[in-house]
Amino acid sequence: MVDALDDPLSRRRWLGSLALGAGFVAGQSIGLPEADAAVRRELPNLSDPESNLRNIIRMQGSLREEDTRWWFTGMIFAVPGNNETPRPLVRFEGMEVYWFAHKPEGFQLGGHTVTFFRDIETHQYLREFKNPWTGRTDVVTPAVQGGNLGFNYSEEGIWPVRLDGSPMGEPKRAPLKLHWYSIGDYVWLQHQTVYPPGMPPMHGQRQSLFTRRQDFLDTRLDVLPATFSSTVFMGWLKWMNMTGEPGHVIWHAAGAKLRSIDELPQEYRERAEREYPARMTAKPK
Repeated sequence: MVDALDDPLSRRRWLGSLALGAGFVAGQSIGLPEADAAVRRELPNLSDPESNLRNIIRMQGSLREEDTRWWFTGMIFAVPGNNETPRPLVRFEGMEVYWFAHKPEGFQLGGHTVTFFRDIETHQYLREFKNPWTGRTDVVTPAVQGGNLGFNYSEEGIWPVRLDGSPMGEPKRAPLKLHWYSIGDYVWLQHQTVYPPGMPPMHGQRQSLFTRRQDFLDTRLDVLPATFSSTVFMGWLKWMNMTGEPGHVIWHAAGAKLRSIDELPQEYRERAEREYPARMTAKPK
């Protein structure tokens, strides 16, 4: 296996993920915002690293060692120049599956992402794409990543690791603090994606994860029902063959955590199981 730090392709594999993790999405250590007195009385102490760790695991995945799946849809916008309005490029649909393995210091997240692209107008799966900037007809390939890298989650923060648990670069250890918000019936978490060292400059992701207040306050729940919305900035899609051309793309995605694999839409599940059967579970081998 090629070391991910030495393989530019492995670095690019971290760019397509939209739901929670990778590559995978990991929470960044950032300060807890002010909340009103009523919210502070009702919610757990979210300035406490132990509480933050437990609740981000419940929000993103499960406190039990098991597959947690998310399904998402969205649209990619092309921004070909500094003075041009973003224009719809393609739609997409995907699944991310996560497994939080228990470790002495906390958890280690691993998983997979399988994303298929769809036509803007017909919503049909795309096999070819007429590129308006190059004039070429591009062969569309799915965005598939995961399985070779992960994240360490602990009360001292979150950082990318290899599958053997060794960190990729020097971890920035600090008490885990996250941006939590609450109003009415909802609690949500906002954070930035943490990427491994050596990523290209045009990449970034900000996302929000939502759950109902009554579920969040139920400490008996190891898994929180949740939804998310995410915006990703990155370079041109690899299959467009536009490396070095000015511009970039913006992904906007939204989706929900699934109770089981049986909730996946039939068309998506049949294709994913047919083409990428090994990506349907994140259970460590």
